[in-house]
Amino acid sequence: MPSAGILGTGTALPEKIITNHDLEKLVETSDQWIMDRTGIRERRQAGPLETTSSLSVLAARKALDMAGIKPEQLDLIICSTISPDMPLPSTGAFIQRDLGARGCCAFDLAAACSGFLFGLTVADTFIKTGKAHYVLVVGAELLSRYLDYKDRATCVIFGDGVAAAVLGPVDPPSGILAEEMHTEGAFAEHLFIPAGGTAKPASCDTVKAGEHFIKMRGNELFKVAVRSMEEVSRQVLKEGGVRPEELNLFIPHQANQRITEAVRERLGVAPEKVYSNISRVGNTSSASIPICLDECVRAGRIKRGDLILMTAFGAGVTWGAILMRW
Repeated sequence: MPSAGILGTGTALPEKIITNHDLEKLVETSDQWIMDRTGIRERRQAGPLETTSSLSVLAARKALDMAGIKPEQLDLIICSTISPDMPLPSTGAFIQRDLGARGCCAFDLAAACSGFLFGLTVADTFIKTGKAHYVLVVGAELLSRYLDYKDRATCVIFGDGVAAAVLGPVDPPSGILAEEMHTEGAFAEHLFIPAGGTAKPASCDTVKAGEHFIKMRGNELFKVAVRSMEEVSRQVLKEGGVRPEELNLFIPHQANQRITEAVRERLGVAPEKVYSNISRVGNTSSASIPICLDECVRAGRIKRGDLILMTAFGAGVTWGAILMRW
C-alpha cells in the first residue's frame, strides 16, 4: 500500500490588511486588549470581487506548480470551507472548472477549523486504496463576510485566506504516518451561525436580527480546545511511535496564541519547534494550517525526513491531528 505525502503547497491572501488600530475605530477595543487575548495584530480582508473559489484557484495553481502536476492530472479536489461561494453548487466545482481539471471529481467538506486536516485524511484514504493518484486539498475561508463589526468577541479574531496542498503517493518512510478525526455535536452552539440554513432560512427578520454573523462562546471553547488538541496530538504520536521531543515542527491551528502556548506546554514541545503566524493573518479557520505549512516549505524550514505534527479544533465541534514525515 503506497504512502500519501504532500508534493506541493500554495497560498493566496487578500491584499487588504485590517490592523487592530483599524478595529479600534469600529468597535470598543484596543490593540493591547486584542494582543493580550489573542496574539493578533492584523488580518486580511477580501475585496468585493474576491471569492472563496477565485482565491482557491490562485493557491491551487501555486501548489500544482510546486508539485510539477498539471490540473488535468488531478483525480480529486476537496475544498474545505464554511464560507462557500454560494449554497449550490459546491465551491469545489468552481475550482475544478476554473483550474481546467476536466474529469476530476470535486466536492466541499465542512469541518470548520479542522477541515484541512479532515481533507488530508480523506485524500490519504483515496490514495492508499488506489482510488486516486493525485488529490488537491484546499483550505479556504472568507469569514469577514460573516463578521459583526460590533461584536469584539469575533470581529477581532477572524481573517480571510486560502491555502492548498497537492497530495500523491510517496516512498516510505515519507508520508502520513497517523491521523485522527473527531466530532462532538453537543458543543455545536458554542460556535455557529444561526441563520441561513434550513433550520432558520434567510429572511428580512434574520438579517435585521444579525443572525447571519458568527456567534461564539469563547471562554467555553478555550478549555475544550486545549484539552482536545492535546489528547488528539498524543493519539497520533502514539500511533506513529513518535515522542514529542522527536518532532521537527509542530503546526497547530492558529485560533489563539494562548491556546497554542497551552497545547505546546502540555505536550512538552520546545518553543522553537512551534510555528505561528496568527499575529499576521489572524484565525483563518480551515486555511490556517495550510498557510503555515506553505510558509514553512517556502522558507526552507521543512526538510526531507522531518517529522511534522499538525492539530486543529473548530466549530462542530471538531478536532483532529495528523503526523507525517516529509
